[in-house]
Amino acid sequence: MVKIRLARRGRKKLAMFDVVVADARAPRDGRFIEKIGTYNPLTNPATIDLKDDRAFHWVMNGAQPSDTVKAMLSYRGILMKKHLQIGVIKGALTQEQADAKLEEWLKGKDAKIEAKRDKLSQAKQADLKARREAETKIKEARAEAIRKKAEVASAVASAPAEAAPAEGEAPAAEEQA
Repeated sequence: MVKIRLARRGRKKLAMFDVVVADARAPRDGRFIEKIGTYNPLTNPATIDLKDDRAFHWVMNGAQPSDTVKAMLSYRGILMKKHLQIGVIKGALTQEQADAKLEEWLKGKDAKIEAKRDKLSQAKQADLKARREAETKIKEARAEAIRKKAEVASAVASAPAEAAPAEGEAPAAEEQA
């Protein structure tokens, strides 16, 4: 039996996966028939690079995807393409109708993906702006504290200079008495 599954690579806690077609009896990271793509779950949204035509070829020839790979194939529209192609083979619709349906579905899917990317980008920008504003407030508060401290220091420095002669006169007056 042939399976489409993930083969792990990358270092500890920074996993990346190859999407491979392999014999079901082969070890997870062992021998495989063909590498058809890569998957990086650490990005948001996850990066899926597949050779769609090869994945479709293997799915149509009976390769069984693992659960994760099945979700990825569905996400990329390969399982939808298989479903439509089976309809064409059975005569339920023509190839042109199937291609049109697939194209429409892919446009909708691309729009959703792009919307998510935009939303994440805007959230990142808003977070950056909020952090900058908070930093500015802290900076202004520190500058105000430094200014007040300098005023107090200058007031203290000028006050003892005037009071020093008066204190010096008092002991002199005591000595005379």
